[in-house]
Amino acid sequence: MRLDKFLKVSRLIKRRTVANEVSDTGRVFVNGNPAKPAKQVKAGDIITIEYANRKVSARVLKVPETNISVQEASSLYEYIDF
Repeated sequence: MRLDKFLKVSRLIKRRTVANEVSDTGRVFVNGNPAKPAKQVKAGDIITIEYANRKVSARVLKVPETNISVQEASSLYEYIDF
């Protein structure tokens, strides 16, 4: 699944267009490397998002095949550092 879509489906970022913008500006990293929106995400990857005053890191636990409900979104990842 594409990084921008995963960020939206998992609710780490609320909208896909915002996920695209954040990735394009170089503030999203996958496994320590800057990632573009089209980067393929797989289970075990570590996603880091840099905000103005903090960093959030999360480990991908599973990648869904389709969209999922809001209640299931938090089961896709676990926070490592925030």
